[in-house]
Amino acid sequence: MNERIAQYRDKASQYWNSFSKKQKTLFISTFLFLILAAVVLTMQLSKTEYEVAFTDLNASDSAGVINYLNSSNIPYKLSADGKSISVPSTDVALTKVNIGSQGIIQNGSLGYKAFESSSSPIGMTDKEFDVKYNNALNGEVEKLLERMQGIQDAKVLVNMPKDNIFAGLEEQDKASASVALQFKPGYHPNQAAVDGYFNLVKTAVPNLPIENITITNTDEAELIPTARGGSGGLSSEVQENMALQKKFESDVRNNVKQFLSQIVGEDKVNVLVASKLNFDKVTSKENMVTPVDQENMKGIEISVQQIQKSYTGGATPSGGVAGTGQQDVPGYPSSDTNSNGNSEESSSTINYEVNRIARDIVQSPYTVKDLTINVAVEPPAGQTELQQPVKDAIENILVNIVRASLADSGTTITDADLTKKVSVMSQGFATAADTNKGFQLTPAMMWGGGALIAALIATVVILLVRRRRKQNEIEEEEDIPLPVATEFPSITLDSVTNESQVRKQLESLAKKKPDEFVNLLRTWLADE
Repeated sequence: MNERIAQYRDKASQYWNSFSKKQKTLFISTFLFLILAAVVLTMQLSKTEYEVAFTDLNASDSAGVINYLNSSNIPYKLSADGKSISVPSTDVALTKVNIGSQGIIQNGSLGYKAFESSSSPIGMTDKEFDVKYNNALNGEVEKLLERMQGIQDAKVLVNMPKDNIFAGLEEQDKASASVALQFKPGYHPNQAAVDGYFNLVKTAVPNLPIENITITNTDEAELIPTARGGSGGLSSEVQENMALQKKFESDVRNNVKQFLSQIVGEDKVNVLVASKLNFDKVTSKENMVTPVDQENMKGIEISVQQIQKSYTGGATPSGGVAGTGQQDVPGYPSSDTNSNGNSEESSSTINYEVNRIARDIVQSPYTVKDLTINVAVEPPAGQTELQQPVKDAIENILVNIVRASLADSGTTITDADLTKKVSVMSQGFATAADTNKGFQLTPAMMWGGGALIAALIATVVILLVRRRRKQNEIEEEEDIPLPVATEFPSITLDSVTNESQVRKQLESLAKKKPDEFVNLLRTWLADE
């Protein structure tokens, strides 16, 4: 068994010695690299990756989350400031759901959950109830504010007045609230958001007017609602108007440039638009009454009432003086009792139904008060100015655009005024194509360059391979053991005077070392 092991060891040693020194170095380095890669890969696969599950926690919430993780045997990492907790990435979703369902994170505010525990087995006193109610109300308002966009943390202090049974509703003391907000980095609330904060606090706390609410941010700047003169709404409206004006100018510019590019060519037109818009809001109400029958100017008859009366018979004097003298009364019958009298009376009442139209008219959000369009056009190749017909056609197009835009401005604009609002000039400007015009790559040049680069790479590779082969051959020649030079016996004939001694030395050399004796003879023969 030991002999077999020794044989295997000798074979392995011979096989290893058959490699050159460079091959041995390459083999050892490759083997060490594979071992190192396997160790690193094993460490990475077995390493637990942590992911941030909870951020911006206060001390009480961090303690509650850590207690839950310890009881559930879930590993975690706590940040240096104690506000962030990381758990293994495979347990993030489940941990968030479990902690959220148990209500562990309260952001320092219990809200109305404070009433779930009582400090006394027989109940609580009125004073204790008032304190808990006030704290619970503060916590609920804080939770509502933290749910709004942009708010990172909120602290609320509400002062509730004492009830007075002898005072009416208007004479009762009003509540007051002080709120400190911390916004997320980079967030700046507009006036609408500020008004939302005030309205939320006002509706959450009973008997709390807006003037008794004070809201500040982390920069110790007080937020003011619109009801108390806040100007944030005005500034936001101005920003919206400016954005609307820029959009209008951009639309006009793009439309003009797109249309003129079809006439003079792509990238040969530059347009500058300046406008003035009127953002006054106008609301009007119209109450109109129109007939149903427009031709006859009559409505629909919905009710008709006609009354007619007639009388025929003997007339009796009704008093007065008969005749037609100065003292007679006109219209009275005469004193002749034998005359007959006739009377008729008729009346007609007709009710017509007409169209009653009530209109609430709100004008468009803006009207164009002024508009100017300036166009720079690159002349054709070989020309320094645009031809006059082309220039006149472009000016007519721009005049029509300005006229249509100013149709609702409410002012009368003549053709001379419209001509002053447009301008067309000739200007040559460099484009991206012109800047690259000095040297352009054609497909043939690109293919030729690619073939040349491939040939150069192939040449370099061939030279490297040849050089490597040559080095290997030189190394192999260096590794081959050179034949040992034959050492000839040194026989100095000058020092030997006796011929018999020379013969004896030659005989002894021929007996002991015949090969060397033969070589010596060959050397002597070659010298002669």
